[in-house]
Amino acid sequence: MSIKIDENRCVGCRACVEVCPGNLIKISEKNKSFIKHERDCWGCTSCVKACPKQAISFFLGADIGGRGASLTVESHGTIRTWKISINDGSVQEIQVDSSDANKY
Repeated sequence: MSIKIDENRCVGCRACVEVCPGNLIKISEKNKSFIKHERDCWGCTSCVKACPKQAISFFLGADIGGRGASLTVESHGTIRTWKISINDGSVQEIQVDSSDANKY
């Protein structure tokens, strides 16, 4: 499991650095986030959820049924939209309202 950081989308806000439980994400001299060894990623997706610019994607490999798809998260208020980009160009979206987190 690993993440990929798109330097072109990164705005250097450091949100990902703050939430990474393994202290794996750093800031470059160009004020962009990076992870030195992607294989060290724990797969928690904290940085993916924290990134306000969808600059971080989570690789969904065959080992977890993703067949190479990638996952990003977009937040608007209490609504989180999980976007799964599949290799064939299609995108699946799952919306979750965080206000319903303890509802059930």
